Amino acid sequence: MNFRVALLTASVLSACALSAPTRAVAQPVTGPYVSLGAGVDYLIDQKFRDGTGVFTGRDHISTNVGGIVSAAVGYGLGNGVRVELQGDWMANRVDIGLSTTSNYQQQYHGFVNAIYDFDGAMIGIPGLKPFVGVGGGYGQSHFSNLNFSGTDGAGNAFYQHTTGTDGDFAVQGIVGVAFDIDALPGLAVTAEYRFITTPTDRNYNAQLYDGTTFSGSRLKTEGQYNNAALVGVRYALFAAPPPPPPAQPPAAQAPMPPEMARTYLVFFDWDRADLTARARQIVAQAAAASTHTQTTQIEVNGYTDLSGTAAYNQRLSVRRAESVESELVRDGVSRSEISIHGYGETRPLVPTAKGVREPQNRRVEIILH
Repeated sequence: MNFRVALLTASVLSACALSAPTRAVAQPVTGPYVSLGAGVDYLIDQKFRDGTGVFTGRDHISTNVGGIVSAAVGYGLGNGVRVELQGDWMANRVDIGLSTTSNYQQQYHGFVNAIYDFDGAMIGIPGLKPFVGVGGGYGQSHFSNLNFSGTDGAGNAFYQHTTGTDGDFAVQGIVGVAFDIDALPGLAVTAEYRFITTPTDRNYNAQLYDGTTFSGSRLKTEGQYNNAALVGVRYALFAAPPPPPPAQPPAAQAPMPPEMARTYLVFFDWDRADLTARARQIVAQAAAASTHTQTTQIEVNGYTDLSGTAAYNQRLSVRRAESVESELVRDGVSRSEISIHGYGETRPLVPTAKGVREPQNRRVEIILH
């Protein structure tokens, strides 16, 4: 049952993602954020055992669809990874089926979650952020007035009243999507599915009445499994205003004669350091020009745009410079004539806000001295 519910919910979320309109490219969550969500929870029927052994004919507690409220505070690392502290409350009506009244089971959870946001542009939906995550923490369950009656194996009537609390380690899996609200920087609408479980047995104190006296009893349930679907909002506390639309790349122009050019620009795809076919042509022109002009040194400088972290961009700029250096050597330039440098995101060709993927900033400059 829980697998079918999980599959159905995941299908609905996927359909929402595929029907989303095209928007601006979503930026990774950076810095602190808060979130709030609410929805429905389906608690799988729980098997139970009674400590006195008097119950016959029933072996599980039936449950119904209930509600869930959840809140979290977290921190985005700017590269798609988020960590957060999350708490939730769930309530479901329960029924053992032996002349029972209206009874409820409440659950409280506290989790530490690790979440990864994907860029929707990878599946052709810019502005969308699918995400997956896992969490571990503590789950507490509380039965409120679980009352039922019946007869034991000897035909004696009994009545049991259970109001108790127990808890243990809990885990959860998360899958969802987020949509940034462009008019309100930092605000996003979310939809997600969670599978939450406390896999260990629970023990609750109970009172057993045999018609004359009350005596202590126990109610023991097996692990709990919840399927929850939520919608909510998330707000990044220090989000920057939306970046301006990326500048259009300049129109292609006929390359200048190699003997006239002193500086050459090689552009790269986002988060890549390998050379495109056009990039190899430009490197070949620079290599040929070095043999036709008076050249004492070839300077190769690598740069990145302002998406990602500064440390990562510094390493990426060096890799790009090294790729161009290796191509120059293949084109006949002596490695001793080449000096390479990586400047990361510090010298953008086109000034942008942090996080913007500007194509003209992802470059290597070849300078003939």
